[in-house]
Amino acid sequence: MTDIARDAQQAEGNGAPAKLATRLREQILRGIFQDGQRLPSERQLAEDNAVSRGTVREALRLLEQGDFLSRKRGSGSYVTYPAEQGGPEREDVAEITSPLQLLEVRLALEPQMVRLASRNMTARDIAGLEEALRNTEAAKDEEIFSHWDKIFHLRIAEGTRNPLMITMYGQINHVRTHDLWESIKGAILTPERIRQYNAHHREVFDAIRRRDPEAAVACMNNHLLLAQQDLVVSPDDGAG
Repeated sequence: MTDIARDAQQAEGNGAPAKLATRLREQILRGIFQDGQRLPSERQLAEDNAVSRGTVREALRLLEQGDFLSRKRGSGSYVTYPAEQGGPEREDVAEITSPLQLLEVRLALEPQMVRLASRNMTARDIAGLEEALRNTEAAKDEEIFSHWDKIFHLRIAEGTRNPLMITMYGQINHVRTHDLWESIKGAILTPERIRQYNAHHREVFDAIRRRDPEAAVACMNNHLLLAQQDLVVSPDDGAG
């Protein structure tokens, strides 16, 4: 056995599956792998992470135990976070929650979320948040903007370092993907409104980066109040 192979084998004996599971879980939480998306093959994951396929299989088993993915024989591994957490009740809540009710919950939760994120985000968290911000700013249509907008807000939730807050925001993002919102977002997310929302995102980001929780709270409130106003007076209602 070569020295390189021996070192690799020793590394894999020292918690390599758990380390890989943590890395993949972080990628799922950051939206790199989306709910319902098929993960790369075991061979590809092994090559990308310089580990054995046995390590990959064990890491996937750990993620499956944590309800982050499901494995289908002959098909592969699919992300199930956050949509399958909570079972049928999640779908029931999404069915009966109106966009205005969703905004009421966001107004109650997200100001506290940015307050905690301003205090707890690491430099790496802030870099991830900036990546999401740049993608929202570069979005050319409402579909791409909406995709990265959800990731931007989820990364703020992750930055709180509070597992319950992250789970609660996963539920919010799930409701945001429901048909009730999908049916109206095209009318609301005009190019001008997207520019305004992005300006708000930039203000929230700058406040978090400055470690200024009160400014972050004020910016987030301003952002969500505008979103609430857009729902009350929809462009389809002839209000301009």
